Amino acid sequence: MIERTPILNAVTQVILAVMLFVILIPFWMVFAAASHDFVTVNRVPMPLWPGGHLYENLAEVWVKGNFGTALVNSFISSVLVTVGKVFLASITAFSIVFFRYRARMLVFWAIFVTLMLPLEVRIVPTYAVAANVLTPFQQILDFAHIRVVLPEWNLLNTYPGLVLPLVATATGTFLYRQFYMTVPNELAEAAKMDGAGPLRFYWQILMPLSRSNMAALAAIMFVYAWNQYLWPLLVITDQQHFATATMQLQKMVPEGFGEPPVWNTAMAANLIVLLPPAIVSILLQRLIVRGLIVTEK
Repeated sequence: MIERTPILNAVTQVILAVMLFVILIPFWMVFAAASHDFVTVNRVPMPLWPGGHLYENLAEVWVKGNFGTALVNSFISSVLVTVGKVFLASITAFSIVFFRYRARMLVFWAIFVTLMLPLEVRIVPTYAVAANVLTPFQQILDFAHIRVVLPEWNLLNTYPGLVLPLVATATGTFLYRQFYMTVPNELAEAAKMDGAGPLRFYWQILMPLSRSNMAALAAIMFVYAWNQYLWPLLVITDQQHFATATMQLQKMVPEGFGEPPVWNTAMAANLIVLLPPAIVSILLQRLIVRGLIVTEK
């Protein structure tokens, strides 16, 4: 254990303060730029003290970017992705740790290897499946020379199309597996002696024990789903009704050549998009730290 001394404590506090200052500088610049008018924000250097046009810029951006609908779409898709990731990771890790079948470690490592395959790598086949979910089954039937034509099932411009390709998570499975391995075997044996089946043991014993892990994973995955841009941009063509908040940021940057960038409204849009994940991270900060570094037994 590192010895705690006044000098060491002071040094660590200074380092933490410097790092906090470095991290907060970009957020302060966004806030300051969002509070100025067009002329002031384009000065060189831009004033770093807040101006008096924040509410005006926010109101303009809210209407221009249709952020009322976009925030609802982002919230619905992010919550569904988060719930799906937490449930799928917990039940998968439960199967790997508490069921003794031969291929369980092979399944775990197959899931773990997918960490090296981000969404950008598999975006083309994923989009093809989202355009018609039954395409793989149709190809199997064609390969087997079975003359059956399956109907088309299109997930584009739908919430399932936004959510389902993002639900699987190797990181969550790994975190839950590590936690389940700390649960004493005697607890599972006692539950079995009391007549509890696998699902009852999972729901009534493991889930309450893993509240901290669940909150930490949920907060991380909510921010991950909220910040998604590439997949919603591909799967959503009806941007009037299904566009997410991150997609609407693109409309705040001028596309015409020679058109001056309106950075005050663009930064105001960033504030709107930044606020929900920031609130989630702040509210769940203690649970995030506890779930990631503390082992409950």
